[in-house]
Amino acid sequence: MKEQEMNRYLKEIINTMHDGVVLISPDGSILMVNNAMEHISGYTRDELIGSSCSVFRCDSCRRAREGGKGSWCDLFGTGRTPRRSCFIVRKDGSCVRVLKNASLLKNSAGKVLGAVETVTDISEIEERDEKIEQLSKLLDGGSSFYGMVGGSSAMQRVFEIVRKAAQSEAPVIIYGETGTGKELVARAIHALGRRKDGPYIQLNCAALNEALLESELFGHVKGAFTGAYTHRKGRFEAADGGDIFLDEIGDVPLSIQVKLLRTIETKQFERVGDHQPLTADVRIITATNRDLDQLLAEGKFREDFFFRINVVPIHLPPLRERTDDIPMLVDHFVRRLRKKSGRDISGPGAAAMDIFMNYPWPGNVRELKGALEYAFVVAEKGPILPEHLPFRMKRPEPALESCVREPAAFSPGEREELIEALLKSGGNQTRAARMLGVNRVTVWHRVKKHGIDIRRLLEAGAGAPASSQP
Repeated sequence: MKEQEMNRYLKEIINTMHDGVVLISPDGSILMVNNAMEHISGYTRDELIGSSCSVFRCDSCRRAREGGKGSWCDLFGTGRTPRRSCFIVRKDGSCVRVLKNASLLKNSAGKVLGAVETVTDISEIEERDEKIEQLSKLLDGGSSFYGMVGGSSAMQRVFEIVRKAAQSEAPVIIYGETGTGKELVARAIHALGRRKDGPYIQLNCAALNEALLESELFGHVKGAFTGAYTHRKGRFEAADGGDIFLDEIGDVPLSIQVKLLRTIETKQFERVGDHQPLTADVRIITATNRDLDQLLAEGKFREDFFFRINVVPIHLPPLRERTDDIPMLVDHFVRRLRKKSGRDISGPGAAAMDIFMNYPWPGNVRELKGALEYAFVVAEKGPILPEHLPFRMKRPEPALESCVREPAAFSPGEREELIEALLKSGGNQTRAARMLGVNRVTVWHRVKKHGIDIRRLLEAGAGAPASSQP
C-alpha cells in the first residue's frame, strides 16, 4: 500500500475515534485535530489549525508550560506527560473535565517532529457516578415516599405538596428545623420532576465564607485568587439542565444574594476572575431552618431575593408535632439497622418506647435515628431497653420532667374534650394539647388511657368515637 494511501486511511481512522486527538508542532501551534476534538472543544477544525495549543486554556498545560526548563513546554523536556485529569475551556466558555495523555513524535534520527495528545471527555462518567450515588441514597431510604416516613396527616400533606411542586419549574423553598428531612424533600422533588434525567447538585451555604461560596456557586478561573491553581466548574454550571439545591439559604451574605437573584432571573452568571457570561438552565430549590421574616426585618435578607425564591414554600413539621409517626419511624430505622449490622435486636421494649414518645426530639428525625444507632451499639440482643438509650434521653431536662408527670386522676368529661380537640386538630396531638391547655405528653397518655384510635377517630369524623375499649 502506498504511503499516500496509508495517510488517507490513517486520517479516516483517527476521525472515527471517540477520543479527541491533537497534533502539535514543536513551536506549540496546532497542526491537526480529529472530529472528536472539534466536538469536545466546540471549535471547528479551521479555527484550531494554526492556533496555539493554549487556546484550550487547560490548567494542566499551563503548569507544563511554566515548568518547561528551557523548553516552551515540559513535554518537550521529558518526552512524555503521564495521563492526568484536568479542565479545558470550550469555545462557549464552559469547562469540561477530561483525561489527557501526550507524548513526542520523533523521526528515525531522533529529531522531534511534534507532539500528539489524546483527550477523553469524562464529564458524562462523572454525571453517571453522581446519579448512581443519588439513586443509592434514595433506595437506602426504603420508605414509603422517597426516603421519608410518615403516616400522619401533616406528612401526607407534605408529600402531596412535593408531588405538585415537582411538576412545576417554579423555585421551591423548604422550611424546617434541623433534622426534619429537608434534603430528602429536595431529592424527591428532583426525582419526581421533569428534570429527573438531568443533574442534581447541592450545596450547604452555611459551611463556607463569602469568597469560597461565590467560587463554589459560579466557579473560578486559574489565578482568580490565591490558591486558584486550576479552573473550577461551579455548581450552577454543573447543574445545567437539572436542579440545584441550596441548603441554609438564610446564611447567604447579601452580596451573594444579589448575584443569585441575577442568575435566577437571567440564567446567566460569571466565574470568579472572568467576565465572560455563561448560561445555565437550572431550577433552584432552597432550604432554611431560620426565620426569613425576621432576617428581612433586620436587613440581613434582601426582599427581592426572598420573593424570588419563596414561590412554592414547603413547611416540614418538627417531630414533636407528629408524634404519631414515631413508632413507624422507629420500626423503619430498626429494620435498616438490623439488616446493616446483622444483630438480633427486636426494637424498643415498652419502657424504651415510652421514652421515645415522651422525649421532645430537638434534633428531630436525625436525632431519633442517631439514638437508635447508639442503642444498636450498646445492646447485644433482644429488645432495646432504657439503659441502651443516650444519657440525655434517660435524664430529661426540668422542663421535660414536668411534662412527663401525668395527673393522678382525670377530670369528668375529659375523654369527650380530648376527642373533640383531636378532631379539631386533625389528629395532631401537639395542637390538641394547646387547645386543652396541657402538654403534648399528657395528651399522649390520655389517648393511651382511654384506648382512642386516632386514625379510626378521624375516619369516623363527627360520629361515634373509635375506641379499643367498650
